[in-house]
Formats: sequence, structure tokens, C-alpha cells
Amino acid sequence: MSATRTTALPVGRALLYVLVSATAWGTAGAAAALLYARSGLGPMALTFWRSAGGVLLLLAVRALGRRGPRPVLPWRRRLPRILANGLGLTLFQTAYFLAVRDTGLAVATVVTLGAAPVMVALGARAAMGERLGAAGTTAVLGALAGLAVLVLGDGGSGTVRPSGVGWALLSAAGYACLTLVTRWLGRSGSGESPLTTTLWSFGVCAVCLLPLALAEGIRPQPAGLGQTLGLLVYLAAVPTALAYGLYFAGAAVVRATTASVIALIEPVSATVIAVLLLGERLTPATLAGTTVLLASVTGLALAEARLARTGWATG
Repeated sequence: MSATRTTALPVGRALLYVLVSATAWGTAGAAAALLYARSGLGPMALTFWRSAGGVLLLLAVRALGRRGPRPVLPWRRRLPRILANGLGLTLFQTAYFLAVRDTGLAVATVVTLGAAPVMVALGARAAMGERLGAAGTTAVLGALAGLAVLVLGDGGSGTVRPSGVGWALLSAAGYACLTLVTRWLGRSGSGESPLTTTLWSFGVCAVCLLPLALAEGIRPQPAGLGQTLGLLVYLAAVPTALAYGLYFAGAAVVRATTASVIALIEPVSATVIAVLLLGERLTPATLAGTTVLLASVTGLALAEARLARTGWATG
């Protein structure tokens, strides 16, 4: 189907926002891996502190800046959308940190972001009538191929663990829900501002995770507390408040499948960090899968740019 673009945000800038957010997300897993090693925090507590810190930072930004126009929708219509974004974000983040814990940063990130475009493409086709087209089909097939090479090409080395892959696929499902809801609201013109969307989403996430974090152990260990706090502040600021604010702004403009495939740049940055800073082994399968994913990102971004120049988004 076809739809005229009416948003004030240029498509080129929206693509850049999604790209920057995905690059920043690639550092979140590295911060989590470092925190696992030195803070004593588990996945639930880590995700809670990330969400709560993001809420505090976004509230500060909102207090210092202009509030913008009031929402036009009543609460009875806003609440289900807020909950959908918040619950999708909770699933995405928590399952991802569990995957990092079980199978390492590089594998967890590539599996999560490799499976997500397939789920998004199917959901976008069913819910919004977005057709893949040749470029989209190629990108999704590339994501599937990269994922298959990664998982099946492990060769028994132990780099890929089934429990970690399972958590990563669950994280991909949460990401797909988040992307589809954001795109649907952007198309209908009934979405919140990116700042408000991000703030409410992380607020729901923090509330959902608080009891689980308390049960797991919410206080970091005293040893190395300064480094732990520094990593938590970074986690809340860059790959959370900044990255998700940019993502919600960009994902409301570009097609859902496009946003999910461009976000595959995250495994590239995460893999580089995992190898250079965390000492994870880069197997030929990981390298080949990441290369295929990067090619998918490039091809789909170019296709979206061509659509933007015509002023129409052909679904």
C-alpha cells in the first residue's frame, strides 16, 4: 500500500537517528557484561537501574526544556499504548541482558537483532500492510542467513549456548512489538512526542521490574562501587535516555521493517567491543554472520532513501 509522508521529521534524519541509537545500544551489552563481572547485580536489577536512571534523566531534560503541546488523546486511549510500549521494552531489555549473561555479548546481540527483522516484517505485513519489496525481502533473507551461519556454524565450540539463544529470541519478540507499536502510532498521527514516549516506556519498565529486582538483589556490592556507579550512569544516559529518544523519533517515520534492519548495526558495534575489550573469541561463523547483517543494513537503508526522494513510502 502507499501512504504520503506527513511527518515534519525528514526521512534522512530519521534514518540517522535509528542508526545512532543502534550504535549506542551496542555498548549497553558491554556495560552489562562489565557490571556482571564486578557489581554483583543480576539481569533484573541491572535492567531496573537502567530504566530508573533513564526516567530520572528524562525528567530532568523535560524540566529544563519546553514541554511541547499537550496530548490530544484521552487517557483511556493513551494508557493501552503506554503499556504496550513499556511491556515490550521490558521484555526486550531483560531478555537481552539474560542472553548476554548466558551466551556472551556478541552472540546475544547478533541473535536478537538478527531475528527481530523477520518478526517485524511479518508483523508489519499482517498489521499494517507493509510489503517487503525486493530490498526488504533481500534484507530479511540476509538476516536469516546471518543468524543461521552464526548458530549452525558454531561447530561445538561452546560460543553459542541454547539458553542464551532462547533469551535472545524472546528479546527479539519484545523488540518487534516495540517497533510495530511505534510505527503504527507514527502512521496514525496519534503518537506522543519522542521524549514523552521514552519517559513513559521506561517508567512502566521500572515499575514492572522493581519487585523482581528486589527479589534478585538490588544493591551492588561495595567493592568497586565507584566504577559500578559510573557504568550505571553511562547505561542510563547513552544507550537508554539518548538512544531510545532518538529511536522513537526515527521509528515513527521510517517503515517498521526498515527500522528493525537498520538497527542490525548494533551487532557490529557490540561484536567489536566484545572482541577488543571483553576478550570474546570472534569465530569465523560470527564474522560471516555479522558481515551479512551489515550488508542487509546498507541495502535496506539505500532503498528507504530512494523511497524518501519520491515523497512516497511504498509498503
